Amino acid sequence: MLRTHTCGELRKADAGKKVKLCGWVHRIRDLGGIKFIVLRDRYGQTQVVVSPNSPCYETVERLKREYVILVEGIVRERPKEAVNPSLPTGEIEVEVSEIEILSEAKDLPFYPDESPSNEELRLRYRYIDLRRERMRRNILLRHEIVKTVRN
Repeated sequence: MLRTHTCGELRKADAGKKVKLCGWVHRIRDLGGIKFIVLRDRYGQTQVVVSPNSPCYETVERLKREYVILVEGIVRERPKEAVNPSLPTGEIEVEVSEIEILSEAKDLPFYPDESPSNEELRLRYRYIDLRRERMRRNILLRHEIVKTVRN
């Protein structure tokens, strides 16, 4: 099985569960050797934590933004000072036991969380532009409108 949950679906009630998630590497932070990865899919984001003594730490060292990865680990509650109330998954994180790189990515001309000012650049790299949250919402709205009209 490729994944058990989506990145936007895990909550505090899931603490202690073993999960598999897959998605794009949105951000990577290194705080004192502990790696924090924000994993993104079309449903949301989840923070993933890899400690330096983890067997998959070498794999994490190779990761770059927009790599597609599969992670397996245990859901745990974040410490109170690390809770992010702006995210639905802000109360939890996944402590990783395994990571698999499904697809590597070259350096991109812009990233989905950036908004390029050049319209021509957005059109040339449409496949990147479609990963942006605003574009995702537009596509879902369009889908709902068409579905309503046809039914």
